[in-house]
Amino acid sequence: MSEKKILRCAIYTRKSTEEGLDMEYNTLDAQREAGEKYIESQRNEGWRVIPDLYDDGGFSGGNMDRPALKRLMADIKAGRIDIVVVYKIDRLSRALADFAQMVQVFDEHNTSFVSVTQHFNTKDSMGRLTLNILLSFAQFEREVTGERIRDKFAASKMKGMWMGGPPPLGYDVIERKLITNHKEVKLVTHIFERFIALGSIALLAAGLNKKG
Repeated sequence: MSEKKILRCAIYTRKSTEEGLDMEYNTLDAQREAGEKYIESQRNEGWRVIPDLYDDGGFSGGNMDRPALKRLMADIKAGRIDIVVVYKIDRLSRALADFAQMVQVFDEHNTSFVSVTQHFNTKDSMGRLTLNILLSFAQFEREVTGERIRDKFAASKMKGMWMGGPPPLGYDVIERKLITNHKEVKLVTHIFERFIALGSIALLAAGLNKKG
């Protein structure tokens, strides 16, 4: 009978605030302990915890700008990790778009991940089904957000609100509205009059450049 392949397991822990992290036994310790016990329960399947610590204390799960997470992703890309173990899925990420990005990296490097308290494991078919559902919601969220932003911009423009960028010549932005800049009115009028007379953007530009 052949021996089980050794699967290298990394435990990732996270807490959004630094409150309580100075305690002798804090929530990061508790998360890691739960992960270690889960890995031990899978010992017959070849699971082994690696000694490296991936602890992000005081970092939000709303983005991927976390030092321990960056090290984790780098080690996955380097082929050093087979399974990522977390206490709950939201310890890994609270943003579905980021979650989808991580999963893509996991898949590319044959790494699965497990949620200890939610019985979520991408090594089985139910885990992969749940993953696909989550990714579908991620796509839906991105599309709805895009539509909402576009609708907001259109509605704001209809109300005469300036939605960013440098204001056009002849205007200033005051309280998000375009207000005529009376000092530039003569220049704008001159530009239009010269264009009508010349009928050419190139000639107009050349003449304006000569005048500085």
